[in-house]
Amino acid sequence: MSAINYDLTQIRGIAFDVDGVLSPSTIPLSVEGEPMRMVNIKDGYAIQLAVKRGLHLAIITGGNTKAVKVRFEGLGMTDIYLGASRKLPVLQEWMAKYGLTPQQTIYVGDDIPDLPAMRHAGLPCCPYDAAAEVRMTAQYVSRFTGGYGVGRDILEQVMKAQGIWMNDHEAFGW
Repeated sequence: MSAINYDLTQIRGIAFDVDGVLSPSTIPLSVEGEPMRMVNIKDGYAIQLAVKRGLHLAIITGGNTKAVKVRFEGLGMTDIYLGASRKLPVLQEWMAKYGLTPQQTIYVGDDIPDLPAMRHAGLPCCPYDAAAEVRMTAQYVSRFTGGYGVGRDILEQVMKAQGIWMNDHEAFGW
C-alpha cells in the first residue's frame, strides 16, 4: 500500500530537481568555487531500476555542473536538463517529447523555482525539508529530507503500485 494518495498506476514520467531533492540543500564548494554534491546510493538504485522498467525520468536543475550529468547518465538517464533557470518550459518540452499528460507526471521539487513545474504536474511531490510554499503545493511530502532517500521513496512506491518493483532477477543487480 502506498503512502501517496494518487493512482500511481497511471504515472509514466517523473522529473526531479537535484539540489535539495536528490542531494542535500547544503552544498560544499571546491577550492575553485565549483559546487559539489552528495548523492544517495538508494536513490541511485531506484533510478536505474525505474529506467530499466521503462519509466521516463528527467533531471531539471538550475545547476550546471558536469558531475550531475555524469552521475545521472551513469544510472541510465538520458533527459538531463542543466542550467534550467525556468523549469516549467523544460518540463513541458520533456512531457511533449514522450506524450505525457500532467496526470501521468510527477515533479519533485523543494524550493520556489520549482513551484510552476510542480503546479503543472499531476502529482507534485517534495522532500520533508522543502520550503513552506512548496510543502503547501505538494500533494505528497516525503518523510525523507532532500538527498536522503526522497527519490527512492517516490520511485519505489510508483514501481510497487505498477507491479514492477523486485518482480524479476533484473531487480537484484545494477
